[in-house]
Amino acid sequence: MPQVVRSRIGALHGPSPVPPLPDRFRSLADREAVDVLHRAARVLVASLPALTDRLVEALYAQEPGYRAAIESDRAEVWREVHHSLRHNVGSLIQPREFRESAHRTSRWIGEIRAEQGVPLDAVLHAFRMGGAMVWQDLVDETARRDPDDVRLLVHVAADVWNFVDEHCGVVADAYRQAERRLSWRRENRQRLMVAALLDGTARIADLAEAAAMLGLPEQGRYAVLAVATAHRSGAGPAVATGAGPAVVSGAGLAVASGAGAAAASGAGPAQHGPGSTVRPPVVLPAADPDAPVLWHPGPEAEFAILPLAGPPGELGEIAAKLDVPAGTRAGIGSAVEGLAALGDARRLAETALRACPASGGTVLLDEHLPDALVVSSPALAGALADRVLGPLDRLDPADRDVIVETLTAWLDADGSAQRAGARLYCHRNTVLNRLRRFEQLTGRCLTRPRDAVEVSLALAARRLLGT
Repeated sequence: MPQVVRSRIGALHGPSPVPPLPDRFRSLADREAVDVLHRAARVLVASLPALTDRLVEALYAQEPGYRAAIESDRAEVWREVHHSLRHNVGSLIQPREFRESAHRTSRWIGEIRAEQGVPLDAVLHAFRMGGAMVWQDLVDETARRDPDDVRLLVHVAADVWNFVDEHCGVVADAYRQAERRLSWRRENRQRLMVAALLDGTARIADLAEAAAMLGLPEQGRYAVLAVATAHRSGAGPAVATGAGPAVVSGAGLAVASGAGAAAASGAGPAQHGPGSTVRPPVVLPAADPDAPVLWHPGPEAEFAILPLAGPPGELGEIAAKLDVPAGTRAGIGSAVEGLAALGDARRLAETALRACPASGGTVLLDEHLPDALVVSSPALAGALADRVLGPLDRLDPADRDVIVETLTAWLDADGSAQRAGARLYCHRNTVLNRLRRFEQLTGRCLTRPRDAVEVSLALAARRLLGT
């Protein structure tokens, strides 16, 4: 609570910290001022309960920031006020003895008020209110005993108010330190909660708390975006990961991930150095501008929880508008219902990311399910590729690549040799000749649906898995 008298008043008991004035009357007046201060302070010590009552009432009436704390536990606030006043009025009489205890009290109150969420401005106002009340009581008590002595208090007035300012600084410093600790704990708990949700290890009993903590509906619709991270060995200008989640919101917002985004939102400094992971910012279109988007770093990718609120085609719109830098790979999983299913959503996003070509781009899982099947079972996909495309490996590599390129173009053109030839800058008959050669080498028939499916999956396996 409010601190009252600056401890350097004690300097008035001994040699002055500045060269003494030659005026003997001024020195006598200083000693007399200290005596007057001591006499008034002893009276205040005896009447501390009444002074505490008045200050608590004044805080309740004049400082809205304290009103809730007083209504919640008036007795506790009263004890804190009384404890502070006892130490600080004691500083009037024994400044050296009470200095450290007064500082400890101020730090303690600053920490408590930060934990309670009382605004710092309200805490500082309370300290100054207490200082003003104590000073007025000192003046009133001195005037009651001997009005002529009031003029002597002028010599210690500056010390009294400097002391109030000193303790405002002490309480503000303690408040900010406690606030930083609380912020770190809160952000760390958020990181742990997001990690548990995405890992699928969050307890059902914790979902309501997670929803309140993260500002997300427990039963809402969600998808997860996975963005592959790029590794580097040296320091350099980039957005580093390592701390998360970063909380961002808003449509068309440039989203930095990990520690870079955490630094931007006050979570902590970005770390750069050997072994850190970096990627360029991703511009993420949010369906709901007010919905938070939470990023969480992983060893191979970073994940964003996407709250959904639109029609079934919403994910397609997000994927189309997602601004991914050249060479960056991104995957968006299917929509799931509720926070409890975010673990499944993450795994779906990882599958979509694996289905993304090495050259980069965005893959929406719902639109690339055959590719997702291939990357979901690499061993079987490799076996299929060897079975279907293995005979081509006996050809010259350039010859083999021409046939594979023609097959891919023909399938992408929905079986049209005309459109495939336009893509390959060759005649349709050239396309058909290459396709017939493939059939002769492999024993496959591209007009047979089952063979066409196997060829398509085998090509996807070679493209995505490098088999």
